[in-house]
Amino acid sequence: MANRDILIVGAGLAGLFLALKLAPRRCTVIALAPLGQAAASAWAQGGLAAALSPEDEPSLHAFDTVAAGAGIVDPVVARLISEDGPHRVRDLLELGVPFDRTAEGDLALSLEAAHSRARVARVSGDLAGKAIMEALSYAVSASAHIEVIERVKALALLQDGSGRIAGVLAQDSDGARVELRARETVLCAGGSGGLYAITTNPRSSQGDAVAMAYTAGALIADPEFVQFHPTAIDIGRDPAPLATEALRGDGATLVDRDGRAFMTRYHPLGDLAPRDEVARAIHSERQAGRGAFLDCRAAIGEHFPEHFPTVFATCQSAKIDPRMMPIPVAPAMHYHMGGVVTDLWARTSLEGLSACGESAATGAHGANRLASNSLLEAVVFAERAARRLKGATLTDAGDATAIAPPELNELSLVELRKRMHGQVGVVRDATGLGATLDWLTAAHANVGPARAITAARLITAGALARQESRGGHYRSDYPEAAAPHRTFIRRGEDGLPLIHHAATADGDTT
Repeated sequence: MANRDILIVGAGLAGLFLALKLAPRRCTVIALAPLGQAAASAWAQGGLAAALSPEDEPSLHAFDTVAAGAGIVDPVVARLISEDGPHRVRDLLELGVPFDRTAEGDLALSLEAAHSRARVARVSGDLAGKAIMEALSYAVSASAHIEVIERVKALALLQDGSGRIAGVLAQDSDGARVELRARETVLCAGGSGGLYAITTNPRSSQGDAVAMAYTAGALIADPEFVQFHPTAIDIGRDPAPLATEALRGDGATLVDRDGRAFMTRYHPLGDLAPRDEVARAIHSERQAGRGAFLDCRAAIGEHFPEHFPTVFATCQSAKIDPRMMPIPVAPAMHYHMGGVVTDLWARTSLEGLSACGESAATGAHGANRLASNSLLEAVVFAERAARRLKGATLTDAGDATAIAPPELNELSLVELRKRMHGQVGVVRDATGLGATLDWLTAAHANVGPARAITAARLITAGALARQESRGGHYRSDYPEAAAPHRTFIRRGEDGLPLIHHAATADGDTT
């Protein structure tokens, strides 16, 4: 097929915001499903963090971001997203996103864990992701410069003899293979939650972007850092519905099955401790047989239906009335901090390839993403990528090819998800990580380089190599932190991961 100019792989927040910001430059967006229907962005409940009140400022937001990231956030990136945040919120307001307002007409801002100020802009309590994606989808549909191709799945990156990326090999809804060639390809294909048995992500989020980029030779960073949302609603659904962190920000309390609050035993900040601390505390309570529940009765009470309609509807569907009883919760894989390494303008290490959103490793999240910084990072880096590409002179690549990797069958995927949750989950050790890596290596030999196997191997290999505990990565056999360092992985000539640890000083990446 003829070369497109800019090809955006993925139709979540990063992909659609990028497409809109590229105007009037033409671009093509490929999506797994009709706009807004397969993106994890639409499921985001908390909102978008930005320093928007007179009591707040970007430097405070940046400080909280660095602190939450446990020593490996790039402070330059933290400052960048914090300073750009208010501008990007105003962009979303102009696109029609109905962020909650106070009686005086100001934005109503919520406090979430590890933030020193109330700075999370929400929509109807817990509908931020849905409202943002609806507004962006409408704007994209009305934009003449954007071509949207729905029900298409990217399988592999097209690459010429010099290593330059030239688009993707994709599969349409009829199963036909098609080459979508482009001068610039931008990966906005989301996270890796579908690799875990309990996740808040769509099952289709299986690390495809990271796997495709790694296979093509791109540099990957910090794949071992997986964030588990502490309060997925434990009602046996896949994916697990989410009880937003804003509930605890409004005063809800974590209790055991006897109604005893337990978080102050684990962390001085109690229920507003960083996510990794809360997730491990809940994991410990459940392992001890005491269970874990989110008690919203006193803090939210009768206001639940209007303040948190999504959570309330989910609870009602499981015959739980959160006004009258605590909500059962469990940690669930929620966000992948690691990904494809980019610079400050979303460029990867491969010519012709950029990355934005959850599949990118920008240095913003470190070992533990600060709550509601994910939507912020997505729009900030999407805008920066658009600013770079909008007037750039892009050239065609040479003759490019790609080999489609095999697909993992459902039985093998179920086993992979079970192993990742049990042994590469909230608490890890060398025995479990080694056993999982052995299983993945055998699966690779038997099945081939399926994208799910490749992504899971990167996470597991990074976790086994990091012999310390830091942020979302907790090793029971190495419970203490070592000197701050980041993990960088590139594909070796034999296809195996080449791992390099780079030391950091005061959070500066080297």
